[in-house]
Formats: sequence, C-alpha cells, structure tokens
Amino acid sequence: MTAQIDWVPLSVFIFFFVLVTVMGFVAARWKTGEVSAHLDEWGLGGRQFGTWVTWFLVGGDFYTAYTVIAVPALVYAVGAYGFFALPYTIIVYPFVFAVMPVLWKRAHAAGHVTAADVVHATYDSRALELVVALTGIVATMPYIALQLIGMEVVIKATGLTGELPIVAAFVILALYTYSSGLRAPALIAFVKDIMIYIVVLVAVVVVPAKLGGYGAVFSAANDAFAAKGGNTGLLLKPEQMLAYATLALGSALAAFMYPHTLTGVFASKSADTIRKNAILLPAYTLLLGLIALLGYMAHAAHIMVTSPNDVVPMLFKALFPSWFAGFAFAAIGVGALVPAAVMSIGAANLFTRNVWKSYVNPDITHAGEASVAKITSLVVKVGALAFILFLPTQYALDLQLLGGLWILQTLPALVFGLYTPWFRAEGLLLGWAAGIGWGSWTAWSNGLKPLASIAFGGANHTFYVGLGALLLNIAVAAVVTLVMGWVSPGTKRSLTVES
Repeated sequence: MTAQIDWVPLSVFIFFFVLVTVMGFVAARWKTGEVSAHLDEWGLGGRQFGTWVTWFLVGGDFYTAYTVIAVPALVYAVGAYGFFALPYTIIVYPFVFAVMPVLWKRAHAAGHVTAADVVHATYDSRALELVVALTGIVATMPYIALQLIGMEVVIKATGLTGELPIVAAFVILALYTYSSGLRAPALIAFVKDIMIYIVVLVAVVVVPAKLGGYGAVFSAANDAFAAKGGNTGLLLKPEQMLAYATLALGSALAAFMYPHTLTGVFASKSADTIRKNAILLPAYTLLLGLIALLGYMAHAAHIMVTSPNDVVPMLFKALFPSWFAGFAFAAIGVGALVPAAVMSIGAANLFTRNVWKSYVNPDITHAGEASVAKITSLVVKVGALAFILFLPTQYALDLQLLGGLWILQTLPALVFGLYTPWFRAEGLLLGWAAGIGWGSWTAWSNGLKPLASIAFGGANHTFYVGLGALLLNIAVAAVVTLVMGWVSPGTKRSLTVES
C-alpha cells in the first residue's frame, strides 16, 4: 500500500536537501587549492582545516545517523543497555588527545594520506599495508549503510516509499563528493550540526512538557519494559554489565581507527588543532545523552512501530507541527549525508594510495591519484547499498558494531608502531588474521550480531566480539614477535616518539 505523502514536512526536507546540495558543489571553490590536482586537496581538503572547521567536520562524521536513529532505537527497544554509547564517547577523547597528535606529526612529516601509509612506513611491509587498507575499506561499508538506513527512515516518514528517493539522494551525494572532495562535507557540517542541535534542544524541552515531565517519561518507559520483560529496563541487569562495558571500551578504541575519523585528523593543519578538538568535542557527548532519551520519550508518547529504527521520526510526527517535523527529518537526513561523504572519501583514499598506487600504477601522478579516488568513492557507496540489501540486521546499530569489530583489528599495527619498534610485521599480520577470522566467524554464527557469550560464575555473560578479537590479535602478535625474535633476532629499527 502506498503511504499518503505529507507535503509540508516533505517540502521542508527538500528545501534543506537542495540547500546542502548547492553548498556541496560550491565547496569545490572554498579555500585555496585545486581539488582535482592532488589527493591532498580532494581527499584531505589541502590539510588546512583549523580548530572550528575540524570541530564541525569530526563532529559531523563521528556523530551520525547512528546517533540520531540507531541509539534512540536501541534505548526504545531495551532501555539502559542502549546508553553504552555515552561512556564510549567519554573514553575516546583522552585517547584522541594522547595518540592522534603523534599520528598527525608522523603523517604530516612524510606526506601520508592514510593509516596504511603510516603502517607501511613504520614496518616496511606491503602485506601489512594491504590488509590495513582493505580492512578500512570493508569496515566503512556497514557504517555508510547505517547512514543509508537513517536517510531511508526519514524519507519514509514523509510518505515517500520505494527505493527511488534514497537512490536519488545518494546519487546527488555521490556527485558533489566527486566534485568537491572533503571540502563538501566540511562545509555542510556547519549546517548539519546547527540543525541537529536545534532539533535536540527543542525536543528535550518540548516533548517532556507535552508528556507531563521527565518523571512521566521515565515512568512510562519503566512500565513498557516491565511489560516486555527479558533484559530490558531503566537499569542494567547484572548479566548485561560485561556487554555494556566491553561495547563502550571496544567502540571507543575503534572510533578513531576508521578511515573517516582519521581523514578528519589528517586534514587538520596542526597537532594543536587536534588537541583542542579533543577538549571541545565532548560537547557532542552531552548532545548524545539527550538524543538517547528520545527512546524513552517514545514510550511515554505511546509510539508503536514495527521497526525500532522508525521511533524518532514517528515521535516528531506525533508531537510537533508538520513544518518542524520536516526540519527534524532534514537534520537527520543531512546528518546522514555528511558522514557518508567523509566515509566514502576515507575509503577512496585507502584504495588509491595503498592498493592502486602500490600494486597497479606505482608511477601515478598526483592528479591521477585524485581521479582514481573520485571514482572509488562512487564504488564504495554501491558497496554500502549491498550491506542493507543483503545482510540481516535487527537493529541499525549492529551495522556500526560489525564495522567496529573489523576496524579494531588495525589498531595494533597503527598505534603500537607510533610508540615502540618491538612488534614485527609478521606478528602483527598473523594477529590481524586471528582477530579478523575469529571475530567474523563468531559474528556470523550469531546472525551477524557482534556479541558472544562466555560462562563464568555460574552464569552466561555477553561481551563485544570486537574487543575479544582485539585481545586475541594482540596476544598472537606478541607471541609471534617473541618467537621470531628468538629464531632470527635481527636488528631492531630505531623509533623516535614525537610529543
């Protein structure tokens, strides 16, 4: 059955979508540098983004449709367990403050564009470089797919059905990303973040006021979870605590291993810019906590949906005038476009530098690199579509956790090499293989849900497979490095750690 098109929110949605599309194409002439002349220009915005641009860009690609759609959906479905995203975004910033300036200095000094560039320079291993690059590309696919889901649910909320609207939206995204590179999402991120802040701040004031206050909101949510039973509720169950902790820690360690977040780091103009952002970005954590509460508010508003992913759009449709619902849908839609653009750029940079240049055309020119990256960014988006078409996911959040499982396995090769020359490339390669193999098999066995159970203390405790795979990865890498050190000691390379 065809849904009735709601023209007011649809018109507002289209207005803002057209606005950011124009901005996306105009961005090609924003700041100095010819976009098509060099991969640094197309893929890193000329490495000239200061504190405020970086703050909006990193916030724009870190706080995504995952934040606005998937987190409230999980909170609506299970309660307190969904709030693991809050401590994760608190843990991550000290890590960013300590590690990312060191990584930036290494990359800036040698002209590295990707994490795999840094890994190859550190270990002189083409195999390790290749697996880091391919892992980054594959891990990005489900994250882009998550943005597609976010776009899909808000388009459906306006009454448009079928695949054509979402395909049209991503064709437009592909075109201005192709044209303007990283400058497009960097410029659009200003609009996106302002819109999201307006929507959330209005929602956390107006919605509780309409529903009888926060006391009524929490009471209604508690009643809903009590009726549902199982591992749901306003407080964590004892058997959920390990899962909650491992999801928070694993997600925090994975967050800045992704190509899109590292792209924001490499595009910064100084190490101090990154440190300042590590101090300023927690403002988004406050926003995330408020957004998560929308899941509870939906229970108080008696929102009933067939898919938890529809909760936020349906809440806005039920409680706000049509024009503001349209504004909220536009904010979520633009919130999907910005990170999707940065993600496809990050993956394209990896393919261009660490697959195409390394194995196909080592003598490629700077302009040639930019051209290959542009085309690859289009292909990556098609791959992301395949994830939502062919892989079963009950919650959109599973897509992000699946990508996190994979990208976590690149952490030892990238981060350890910044501080110590002890690990060998062969050990890190076998550690990566063990982590990827066990983690992927375990997630596949659980229906692509990246959680597993372990029995101790007379009960089964669930944990995040990505963190378990990372521990296996590190253990294998350490053992192999020790064994190879005994068999063929060799000469350790020297390493200076930048402060």
